[in-house]
Amino acid sequence: MSSSNVVALVMAAGYSRRFGERDKRCARLEDGRTLLAVSVTNAEQALPLLRVAIREEDDADLLGLAEGTPLIRIRQARLGLGSSLAEAVTALSHDPRLSNVEAVAILLGDMPYLQRDTLFALQQLATHDTIVRPCFKGQPGHPVIFGRSLWPALESLSGDAGAKDIIRRHTAHYREYAVQDNGTLIDIDTPEGHSITAPVS
Repeated sequence: MSSSNVVALVMAAGYSRRFGERDKRCARLEDGRTLLAVSVTNAEQALPLLRVAIREEDDADLLGLAEGTPLIRIRQARLGLGSSLAEAVTALSHDPRLSNVEAVAILLGDMPYLQRDTLFALQQLATHDTIVRPCFKGQPGHPVIFGRSLWPALESLSGDAGAKDIIRRHTAHYREYAVQDNGTLIDIDTPEGHSITAPVS
């Protein structure tokens, strides 16, 4: 499947409570860019069809996002990841510019070390009715790509429950793909972690 048939959805509407009082998304990496900006740029290099889900009240400039970044503003972010995912995927479903899209790659806004080649490989495996997930040394990681036939299940999520239950309920559609990219596992949850300059083995 080509990248034009997969939309990247970068989820960045959470409240990062483990990060403390500061907004994790604005944490600066060593090159001066924000954590969210790096995560979005990496995704966009492989998946140019992209949307970034942020909170309704967010200032995109303060988050370090480039002007013109396509945004989905989540109204129910305080209800949890499941509610945010449901709202974001519903927006994708109703976007006429995405009517030909076959799958959504759900990425997290705090994972700046995903390799572009990994994203290229995963999108080639995506189909209308599969769930594709990378696996590094036996550990499943991100992003998770959901075929469009699974979008109604994503739209029905609520509260803090993520998509794990959807994967459990659709094991016949689930595919893991072994990768040599530990960036699929590295997310940054604490202020001490935001200065990482390269993936760790």
